Amino acid sequence: MTDRFILVLDAGTTSTRAMLYLPDGRRIATAQADLTQYYPRSGWVEQDAEEIWQHSLACARQMVERAGGVDGITAIGITNQRETVVAWDRSSGEPLHRAIVWQDRRTAAECEALREAGHEPMLQRRTGLVVDPYFSATKMRWLLDHASAVGQTGERLALGTVESWLVWKLTGGLHITDASNASRTQLMALDGDGWDSDLCALFGVPSAALPEIVDNAGVFGEARADVLGGPVPICGLAGDQQAATIGQACLRPGDAKATLGTGAFILANMGEAMPTSGHRLLGTLLYRIGERRAYALEGSIFVAGSLIQWLRDRLGLIEAAEDSEALARSVPDNGGLFVLPALVGLGAPHWRPQARGAITGLTQGTTRAHIVRAALESLSHQIHDLADAFAADGAPWRLLRVDGGMSANDWIVQDMANMLNLRVDRPSDVETTALGAAMLAGLGAGLFGSLEEASSMASQATRFVPDMGVKERAARLRGWHDMLAAHA
Repeated sequence: MTDRFILVLDAGTTSTRAMLYLPDGRRIATAQADLTQYYPRSGWVEQDAEEIWQHSLACARQMVERAGGVDGITAIGITNQRETVVAWDRSSGEPLHRAIVWQDRRTAAECEALREAGHEPMLQRRTGLVVDPYFSATKMRWLLDHASAVGQTGERLALGTVESWLVWKLTGGLHITDASNASRTQLMALDGDGWDSDLCALFGVPSAALPEIVDNAGVFGEARADVLGGPVPICGLAGDQQAATIGQACLRPGDAKATLGTGAFILANMGEAMPTSGHRLLGTLLYRIGERRAYALEGSIFVAGSLIQWLRDRLGLIEAAEDSEALARSVPDNGGLFVLPALVGLGAPHWRPQARGAITGLTQGTTRAHIVRAALESLSHQIHDLADAFAADGAPWRLLRVDGGMSANDWIVQDMANMLNLRVDRPSDVETTALGAAMLAGLGAGLFGSLEEASSMASQATRFVPDMGVKERAARLRGWHDMLAAHA
């Protein structure tokens, strides 16, 4: 085992980071830079792809310096916000339009047309995904139809998700995507190895513009010497939620985790069996390494940490995200208040892209503490709905492992345990998305012989056990479901 570092690039939605890990799982250093979000119209969310690259590069260079130069780094792992689409020119390497972010809802009408034409059952069966603006394919088609620079680029056009963009820029022209990210585009069949010609034709996306699909671990190429100061092999790639599932060591069928970041994403390992859902959950590829595949059942909540950001930046109810915990504890209950956090529609298991947020139960006695507490409670309510859907699909949770920035809030994690009536475990290092990418990079670089061996990098957990009464839980859920029905 080497004592050289694994460098991880974690390109998230609100920030991008670079981290250094030792092969024993210790995170030694982190550099972070915020990313600008653009909202040109209601329901539209965009980012500057060049900013993603420049901020990621600056963070990576800080970590290379911390490692004492590239000789101190054995491999690079990359994990990324999924479904976000970048279009760029192969000749110049310049983006052709702002990246369309996974939260963006601009293709809701196109998705409705696909549903009305009867395509959703086939798409669910083939890709594991429902028809929704969340996924990449309709975003790519929108760029081709509405962004003149994209539509006119012809054979020079490159399309990809964020990890593809970063690999291209790091290597100077390698155009690849990993199988986990490819499974989120709706252009790859779950049991396929490459882009599906029928799916590409349905969405009108030229396969020639798409990257080559590769495994999640291996030696894929090298970062150019002039980028980081020397060549460094790229050995691990995964979408952020798959990476977090691996970082939580959810490697057995039935293991489940929830990542509480900008959104909240619950994945349950389903083993080698392709998942199917009768309750509008998603089937996704967890990882592909050589001949080995593992699948997951997934529930996606679009608004989690971004709701706290909204309370802070838009409403001014808190000065910092950390203030939310003290405010939630300062009142005994929500005061009859419920929040529907549909700032960008509702995700699983409801799938209402046109839904809008709401606050119900306001009285003269309502304080900002009640609003903040009700906002935090809405996460537990949504996760409870997902728990019911997973159980109905034959994948009940034995326990839930949580990670991500919001999981540092003890009140939130305890409230989840209470509402689920289930044990919830939180690792000592909640940055399991980056850790999963480090595990994959270590495996790809030959530091480990298997993912199971790489799971030795995972950290110890703190346990939260439920302590809420049946009547209180039932009253909370009744209020939540009454509000959902009122805003159907």
